[in-house]
Amino acid sequence: MDRLLDPLSQNEEHPRPARQLCSDLRHNAPVHRVELVVLRIYPVRRVASERFTGQVAAACGRDESGIIGMVLWGEQTQRIRVGNIIRLTNGWCRRRNGELVISTGMDGSMAVLDR
Repeated sequence: MDRLLDPLSQNEEHPRPARQLCSDLRHNAPVHRVELVVLRIYPVRRVASERFTGQVAAACGRDESGIIGMVLWGEQTQRIRVGNIIRLTNGWCRRRNGELVISTGMDGSMAVLDR
């Protein structure tokens, strides 16, 4: 069975990727689906660049395997709260100051599963 497919997915045409753990994430690798509890959100700041203009905030979250840094973009900075259980899909993973950081980037999504 392909590790990237969730065997419990109900939609055979578009199977849901299997959940990744923080310990599975690697630098410069895609983040297919990760579910985390948001532990902390740092102050929001405003950035302006060629690729993005708007609000950005650093955050961190954890699952049963460890803690990971996150970047929240735009409306995510207002919608996501400490204590939320979130699902990040189709994102990216990079290394910043020696630590792994994940984000939705331009193509991914972040949903609040529980508050």
